[in-house]
Amino acid sequence: MYNGKKIIVVLPAYNAALTLERTYREIPFDLVDEVILCDDASRDNTVELAKQIGIRHVLVHEKNKGYGGNQKSLYNKALELGGDIIIMLHPDYQYTPKLIPSMVNIIGEDLYPVVLGSRILGRGALAGGMPLYKYIANRFLTFVQNVLVSYKLSEYHTGYRAFSREVLESINFNANSDDFVFDNEMLSQIIYAGFHIAEVTCPTKYFEEASSINLPRSIRYGLGVLRVSFMHRLQRWGVVRLKMYAAASN
Repeated sequence: MYNGKKIIVVLPAYNAALTLERTYREIPFDLVDEVILCDDASRDNTVELAKQIGIRHVLVHEKNKGYGGNQKSLYNKALELGGDIIIMLHPDYQYTPKLIPSMVNIIGEDLYPVVLGSRILGRGALAGGMPLYKYIANRFLTFVQNVLVSYKLSEYHTGYRAFSREVLESINFNANSDDFVFDNEMLSQIIYAGFHIAEVTCPTKYFEEASSINLPRSIRYGLGVLRVSFMHRLQRWGVVRLKMYAAASN
């Protein structure tokens, strides 16, 4: 708990057996009340390992629903369990759980309702092993997004995020894509709804066991990001009225 707020960490897992325990052991359990893992039809023993190391809430998708579909299950479960601050942490150990106290503090003190762990703030992205093409794509897409959505973030593509309950109950995340572009749709919804976003510097770690999408999927993701940003601008202008920007009915 923090200031009477229940803290829940959610782990979207897919073939995470090699890195799950390292990630889990670094979670600050003097602060975190619950951990929820959702396994998206992994081909390894992620589910068995999650139960073995003590994760009480393990959700299992019998068929792969995608990265976005995984997060939908996690956020809905976190809200059901009464979470007040929900942190999405990848179990592939690319993002350090040691930043959780800082992210919780920002939301728990009512400074910002959303916190992103940014790999771009500072100079650690390339030094931490981010491939050059991904770094360049990240910078280009972020620039375009900042222009189109009229906001300013160092990056929109981090998978390390913390939300207040109010944010998750206000945006219609269940209307979003089940694919990787879900993350960007969420940020678009958050900005459109008028919530402010904080960023904290996050070390970058790329290594063999960490998850990564291939080049064709990266290209599809980039095109999806541009589409979301253009739709956000058209929604602002009143040209379109999209369901994803409607108030949530959670």
